[in-house]
Amino acid sequence: MISLAGNAMIQTVAGGHNVLGRFLFLLASCLFLQPAAAQDGDGVDSFVLPAFNGIAVSQAPEAGLGVCFGQFADDALACAVTQCMEQSGLGEENCAPNLWCYPHGWVADIFMQHAEGPHWHKFVCDQPDESSLAAAVALECDKEYLIACDAVRTWNGDGQQVTGEGADPQLPSLEAIED
Repeated sequence: MISLAGNAMIQTVAGGHNVLGRFLFLLASCLFLQPAAAQDGDGVDSFVLPAFNGIAVSQAPEAGLGVCFGQFADDALACAVTQCMEQSGLGEENCAPNLWCYPHGWVADIFMQHAEGPHWHKFVCDQPDESSLAAAVALECDKEYLIACDAVRTWNGDGQQVTGEGADPQLPSLEAIED
């Protein structure tokens, strides 16, 4: 009953025209046009998300290792496989990608050797800081069957190598690819 009286009052104030209805329609139209206007210039297309890198590892058992950092798994994994093939002299079928960690955080390349002889590299990633990484490495190396275990390379959260030697794990620049 109240709403009927309210509608009647709105219509009589405008002489039979719904002024409030027109005002609300105009207001809603303006509000809906705002997102479209924002897309011209400083809209969604110009907004850049922070770029995080991941780490990709490819390994040929007892033969070679490839390590690359990159924003995209496909690119970083392909880079790691290529490094593994170059180091080992083996083909793509032998250099299987075995890790993609995104974002990578602090990373350690741990050399491990079993008491019966085989050796391999295990990677620990996504650690928030150097001390957490050291604790994770110590936990991985605390196995009775290992006769050797040590972090041979470490990288910080920015992907910069902190300790160890080895190939530069960064993806090649566009200039290097074009040359």
